[in-house]
This record gives sequence, C-alpha cells and structure tokens, in this order.
Amino acid sequence: MSERYSLRQTPKKTEHLGLVQTPGTRKPYRRKSQFTESLMEDDDSSATDSSSRPKASKPKRNVIVVEDAMNGDAMMDASTEYMANGNGTKNLSNGSLTNGSANGHANGHANGHANGKANGNANGHTNGHVQKLELVVDGWREGMDPKIDYSPHFDFGGSAGVTTMMVCFPLLMYYMWIGATFYDGKFPTPEPGQSFLQFIQHMGHLVYTEAFPSVRAWTIYWTFFVFEGACYCLMPGIYQYGKPLPHLGGKQLLYYCSGIWSFWFTIVVAATLHFLNIFKLYTIIDEFGPIMSVAIISGFLVAIVAYVSAIARGAQHRMTGRFLYDFFMGAELNPRMFGILDFKMFFEVRLPWYILLGLSCGTAARQWEEYGYVSAEVCFLVMAHFLYANACSKGEELITTTWDMYYEKWGFMLIFWNLAGVPLSYCHCTIYLANHDPATYHHNKYVMAALFVGYLFVYWVWDTTNSQKNRFRSSERGTLVDRHAFPQLPWQTVKNPRHIKTKTGDSILADGWYGQARKIHYTCDLYFALNWGLITGFSSPFPWFYPAFFFGMICHRAYRDIERCKLKYGESWDEYTKLVPYLFIPYVI
Repeated sequence: MSERYSLRQTPKKTEHLGLVQTPGTRKPYRRKSQFTESLMEDDDSSATDSSSRPKASKPKRNVIVVEDAMNGDAMMDASTEYMANGNGTKNLSNGSLTNGSANGHANGHANGHANGKANGNANGHTNGHVQKLELVVDGWREGMDPKIDYSPHFDFGGSAGVTTMMVCFPLLMYYMWIGATFYDGKFPTPEPGQSFLQFIQHMGHLVYTEAFPSVRAWTIYWTFFVFEGACYCLMPGIYQYGKPLPHLGGKQLLYYCSGIWSFWFTIVVAATLHFLNIFKLYTIIDEFGPIMSVAIISGFLVAIVAYVSAIARGAQHRMTGRFLYDFFMGAELNPRMFGILDFKMFFEVRLPWYILLGLSCGTAARQWEEYGYVSAEVCFLVMAHFLYANACSKGEELITTTWDMYYEKWGFMLIFWNLAGVPLSYCHCTIYLANHDPATYHHNKYVMAALFVGYLFVYWVWDTTNSQKNRFRSSERGTLVDRHAFPQLPWQTVKNPRHIKTKTGDSILADGWYGQARKIHYTCDLYFALNWGLITGFSSPFPWFYPAFFFGMICHRAYRDIERCKLKYGESWDEYTKLVPYLFIPYVI
C-alpha cells in the first residue's frame, strides 16, 4: 500500500527556517485536487510538490496504473494566475475558479485591494469577477495558438548553431571512427607529402569502402529497432502519468513503462542467438562502420519523416517559423503510435543504452573466442554498461515527468542523438579495447580491484540518491509504488526525512544523500564517465570524448538548474544552501 507524508502537518518548532521533519505516514485518501504548477522546472532538484491530477480513464490492459505528479514543480504553470477578493490569493480546482471567486467571502465582498486595486466597486465588491494576468508558459501564451512559440529565446545559437551541429557531429563521428580503426586510436592527420585535399579524399574513401551502409547493416539495425518497439508494447509494465500540459488545459498523458521486462528479455534473446550461432554478438563490432552509417542516415530519415508527418497532420507545437531551427528542435511534442508507444520514451531508454551494452558484450564474446578469456578491463565495461542500462530500465517510470518528456519536442536533436550520437560516440572506450590486444592496456590487479570497488560504491550512491529523491516525492503525493526491480540496495528510502517547506507549497528534501551535497547525483554521473575513459588508459583520445563532453554538459545543466531553483524557491533555497553548503562532493566542493 502506498504511503504519503503530510504537507500540512509540521512541528511548531524547527531548527531552521522552513525546515521540518516529515510526520508519520498515513493511509492515502483521494480528494479533490488543485491543479497548480510552477513556471520554472527543476527536474534534477530534490524538491517535490503535493499536487495531484485529474482522474484518467482506466487502461484496458491488465496492468498497474501509477499516478505521478509534477516532479518538483508547483504553482501556476498550467493556467493563468487569478487574483481577487482583495488578498491576492488563488484557488483553482483543476484549472478553474471555484464558485467564481478566489478565497473570498461567500457574498463576493473583497477585504482589500488585489495587487493594490480591487476589481469591483468602492467596497471591493467583486461579484465573481477576477483580474486575469497573461503568462507565457514554456513558450506558450495563455489562450493563444499552441502551435506558435511566443518565447524570444533560441537555444544552441539559433539556426546557424543547430545547422552547424547537424553537419559537424556526423563528420566528427566518422573522424573518431577512422582514428580508432585505422590510425591505432590516434588523431587522423595528413601523411608527409599528402595535401589536405588528398587527405580529405582518403578519409572519404575509407568511409565509402569500410563504412558503406550495406543491406546487412540495415537489417541488423532495424531488426533490433523493430524488436525493441514490439517489446515496448507487449512486455508487462505499468502506467505512469506525465506532467500536466498547460496548452491542453492541464491534461496528463499516460506512459506505458515496460523497460525492465524489455531489458531482460533482450538479454535472453541476444544470448540465445549468440550461443546457437544464429547471430554472434561480436558481429556488431565487426560491422561497426556500416552500422554507424545506417544509424546516422536513419537519424536524418526519421527526423525528416517526423517533421513532415507533424506538419501534414497539423500536430506541430511551439514553432518559430525558422525551418532549420524548427527541424532541429522538432515539430511535434508527444508523438505516439498504437496509442501506447511513445516515441520519446522509446528512444530515450531502450535504443542507445541497449546498443552500448551490446557492443561491450560483443567485445567480451570476441575476446573469449580469440584468447580464451575476457580481460578485466572489458569485464569492467560490461559491468558498468549493464548497471547503467538496467538502471534506466528499472526506473523508466521516473522519467515521465522529466524535461525531455514534458518540454522537448521530437526533432532531430532527440532523434539523431538517441539513434546514433549516444550509442556510437559514447562507446569509444569499448571500441579501443576491442581493437587492441589485452596485453597492450593491461592494468595492475590492485588498480583493477580499486576501480571495481570504487565504481560499485559510487553506483550505490547514485542509485540510492535517485531512489531517495523519487520515493520522497511519491510518498508526499501518496503515489508510491513499492517495486522490487534488481538491484534493490540498502538506504533507498529515508524514513521521516527532514525537508524545507517553500512558498510554492513544495518541499525540498534536505536529508539522506541530499543532506550531504545538493547535486551529488551529478558527481556520480561524472565519475562513471571518467572511469569509462580511465579503463582504457591514455593512449587514445577518443575514449575520453564522452567524459570531456559530459563534463561540459553537466556543469552547464547544474548552473541552469540552480538558477531555476533560486528563482522558484527564493528564501527556502537559500536556507537549503546554508543547511547543505556543498554542491558536488561533501566537505570538499
């Protein structure tokens, strides 16, 4: 039975401003909900809210339905702010006014001015009338056409920036692959006496002859694609609510989450095909170049089809009118097939991380056949990639309220990155080990033992950090579902955690790992990335592409999230930073 912590009951005396201990749990009950949400999103913060959502129709599939709220956002995102009855307070029920007034007297008389001026007669009589302030919510203006982007902000340098990315990143992928495969892991450079034009022609020749998108490569890649799509729809799972969509009047979509069953079924099928000699796992290593070409082409083709289809069906959302920018960012917000397969959810979890694990397992299978053993370094990567792919699968229901699901549109950025960018550029640690004899990168056994132990410890911190945050959120809303997907680790739940109440009605978790450092989960992610490079040594720069790229991305994301939290929580966030002064590493930074 799910439990929830009360947001209304707090001790009278607290040590810090707004800091309270969560009272004992009680059985949840269903009540009429307030539909309120914040203008600012903080998917990565430890905050929560107590909002609930409108009832959805019962799914026809025989599955568990899990309700989730707004992942740390609370006040006014979904509707225009209403102020009346003199005190400026709001009272919305599922996005509408209650009895035509907001927290006023039953007879409609106001007690004072609302924002300095009452919308009524001299006595402040409102007669149910309210003052309505227009808000721009994530690029959408209340009451306006949701197909138009009303925000003046352009990400990634606008059209010029996104065009450069669409051209350069596939070229970078080919450049790194050529260096890893034909230049012993070094940067490809012109040979002595070779002109730059001749060097470019030579690189093109290597791509044409060694990475041509063959029929076999297309068959391998798209068979896996269709297989995972079938697993998404047919494997057992649960339903989870996404965030309220303001332009749809607060409607929340249901997401079908079958990732954990799909993950283990994929492993069983792959192992069976390998041992029956139907499809050897190391084939994806042998065919890496052609498969990468197929993935790159598929990224462009799927992005084009997605864009044209959205325009043809009139399903576009937040369009700027700048074709290249809109193509990169996407046209449709929530594309789905068969009423169950959500493309953003499908691409986010299954395709990139399963491919990454498959490449590592293929390298292990190749070493076993060639050397009769699997090197400790390859075992390390198999463990690391397995833990990450498994964690994404077992916690799939937790991403339904994240920024990618709620805000990002399904365009070239998400499509190409998940089809090609992540699985075939983050994998260069694996490619380096696959292309070299284990004796050339052998680590001391004590070093390897330290790497294994350190990685497992940080994984425990990372897994339990995310669990503590999400169980705290779910408990406050009364939507906690006790799942037991492998692995279940100690300290996944903080009992009666201390938390800070905020002016928005949210609570900031200030206990467990979030009582040690405010962004400790980012530290764990960066540690993983560094280890993926460190296991290969320093003979090649390409395994270090992912750690370097990730470091820049995570620093920018942490800065952006902190700024949103400051704006959203104000004094409560300041209190949290005083209570937990360390950002990434306890007692260090």
